[in-house]
Amino acid sequence: MNVLVIGRGGREHSIIQKLCQSPQVEKVYAAPGNGGIEEQAERIDIKETDSSQLIHFAKENQVAWTIVGPENPLIDGIVDDFQAAGLKVFGPVKQAALIEGSKHFAKSLMEKYEIPTAAYEVFTEAADAKKYVHEKGAPIVIKADGLAAGKGVVVAETVAAADQAIEDMLIHGQFGNASREIVIEDFLEGEEFSLMAFVNGSQVHAMIPSQDHKRAFNGDEGPNTGGMGAYAPVPFLSEEEVNKAVTTILEPAAKAMVEEGSPFTGILYAGLIQTSEGAKVIEFNARFGDPETQVVLPLLKNDLIQVIADVMEGNDPQLEWRDGYCGGVVVASSGYPGSYDKGAILPELTSTNDTQVVHAGTKRSGGAYVSDGGRVLLVSGRAEALGKALDMVYSKLVAFERYDGFFYRHDIGKSALHK
Repeated sequence: MNVLVIGRGGREHSIIQKLCQSPQVEKVYAAPGNGGIEEQAERIDIKETDSSQLIHFAKENQVAWTIVGPENPLIDGIVDDFQAAGLKVFGPVKQAALIEGSKHFAKSLMEKYEIPTAAYEVFTEAADAKKYVHEKGAPIVIKADGLAAGKGVVVAETVAAADQAIEDMLIHGQFGNASREIVIEDFLEGEEFSLMAFVNGSQVHAMIPSQDHKRAFNGDEGPNTGGMGAYAPVPFLSEEEVNKAVTTILEPAAKAMVEEGSPFTGILYAGLIQTSEGAKVIEFNARFGDPETQVVLPLLKNDLIQVIADVMEGNDPQLEWRDGYCGGVVVASSGYPGSYDKGAILPELTSTNDTQVVHAGTKRSGGAYVSDGGRVLLVSGRAEALGKALDMVYSKLVAFERYDGFFYRHDIGKSALHK
């Protein structure tokens, strides 16, 4: 069959790498893809949000399945459009994608259905928000209601920092329409982790947990990013704790969406924190996480397209996982997540049986790969021990030390090695 993957980042490259292992898949198209994706898929010059052109392409090229990677087209209703055109597509409809598109919606849903999360309030006026923060104290969490490319969350350590975040979002429009409304949450203590699941209505098939590293620099310093590295599974979580997170969070959330008349189909991502009272929700996403996908999919034994077909048909995909760990480290452009230059030449890196090079912000120029985004690529390694997997990654990343214009964290997964 022919498969179309919509998106241009590392998540989409990882999905394509997995699809290419399937004997059922003849050809993969990527719209619009990136430089590295060209090795496995044919790139199509159509934007992720151009539903009409994507639908036309899918029909013209006998595309059996379309998989939507990023959040923006989902929240714009691309799945609704594909379904109306009679095409098979994997992802939530517009109303269901609101679980990611609006923090306010997600928090209200959790409150109504008693899904564990931090206490919160919603504000549109800066003065009211500041008054609330001054009453609550710090640390406290300030979130833009809408999409902000993973950067719309400020964990304010002081009241002054919270006031600044409120002003940036509500007064100065830091994230445009996404921060016209903000959610202020209690700060939760604990270890964060990500738990993704294949979902069709009330049927939930959880993947193994992973842990992302959001801060830009070593020691969890610096601004929040889209993610600087990840590993899976998470050694400090017991099987019982993971199962409890599925039964108290993922399954109730899926059932809640059914109850609300907006059944969720696709990948439900729960960003969680393991507190002394158990797992609580930090956020929901309506698609595969990035960079979590790049370390979870290499451990999946199953044929990905068969899993999707099974889930969509209401069958149990019977997920199976490889033993051991997968760790991945992101290489980013200097200056990210702020302003950065493009066009820096990358060293030649190749995948092996146990390591994968996953491109995100790259393109081909003059026979070489050059940077074309904030997060440039991710290198992952798979081994029986997490430390060994990460050693494999860092040994490959040494090549970047001779190239200007890049940085990466040197401590991905380090805390897990001592738990």
